[in-house]
Amino acid sequence: MNNQKLVEIRQNIQKVIIGKSENIDLVLTALLAGGHVLLDDVPGTGKTVLAKSLAKSVDAEFGRIQFTPDLLPSDVTGMNYYNQKESAFVLRKGPAFCNILLADEINRATPRTQSSLLECMEERQITIDGETLSLKRPFFVIATQNPVETAGTYPLPEAQLDRFLIQISMGMPTVEEEIKIMERFLVDAPLEELAPVCTVEELRRMQEEYKNIYIHPELMEYMARIVQATRETAEIVSGVSPRGTLALLKAVRAYAFIQGREYVVPEDIKTLCGPVLAHRLVFPRGSQGRAAGLKMMDKVLNTIPVPTEDWRG
Repeated sequence: MNNQKLVEIRQNIQKVIIGKSENIDLVLTALLAGGHVLLDDVPGTGKTVLAKSLAKSVDAEFGRIQFTPDLLPSDVTGMNYYNQKESAFVLRKGPAFCNILLADEINRATPRTQSSLLECMEERQITIDGETLSLKRPFFVIATQNPVETAGTYPLPEAQLDRFLIQISMGMPTVEEEIKIMERFLVDAPLEELAPVCTVEELRRMQEEYKNIYIHPELMEYMARIVQATRETAEIVSGVSPRGTLALLKAVRAYAFIQGREYVVPEDIKTLCGPVLAHRLVFPRGSQGRAAGLKMMDKVLNTIPVPTEDWRG
């Protein structure tokens, strides 16, 4: 097992981002597992900077979409237009035709435009005027959104949220971290100076290699019990679906790979349950989705006994 390139990507991102090492590992987990990540927080907390730092660290084709209320689905996916010189319709590909797509402030667009990403994220393809076109591999969406309470935002539909492997809140820096941020940006522009440390081929190789990470059958049962508990809790309208279970399975193996282990341990599952499952829970109207989801996942984890075995297989 060789996770050296992931270590280099992490170190590269940390040239720009102060602290947030756990969040960086979670973003790398989504990238490695072939999922997508949603960064959720108030403006100015470094969501876009983290996304750009990751994109610059991998020598891959990068696309960015600034989501606004007047953005159309064709602005995301592309469209066929009539070329008078050629007397024929020609495909103009949208920014979604790339390896790493930054969907900035995704919840500022209308639900119709948000849904244009559903096919891209789930099936790695785009259908335009009946023609289906495959996207490049890997294809990774890193989206940012402002809290739903912010003016001019539209809540992401449940189907859209379910397509994100992980949802993360950036959080505010400590006083010490704030000082380091000011010192780092006092003279330099570290984001502009960032250079790639990993190629697309190396990333593809690691995306296959992490699948060799061993997970003990008792840990799979532990995850199944956690998921089942979300479906049996009266406070939850709709619990985690089988897609969420498979997302957790992929995420814990990728996370173990990033940590340099060849096997999953219970702490991996406990660490990933909140970021992977909380945003998939549906609560009665009036409940705060993510906050309520994280609180509920903590509650569920406290009720399920943690198995104790030798996890190395």
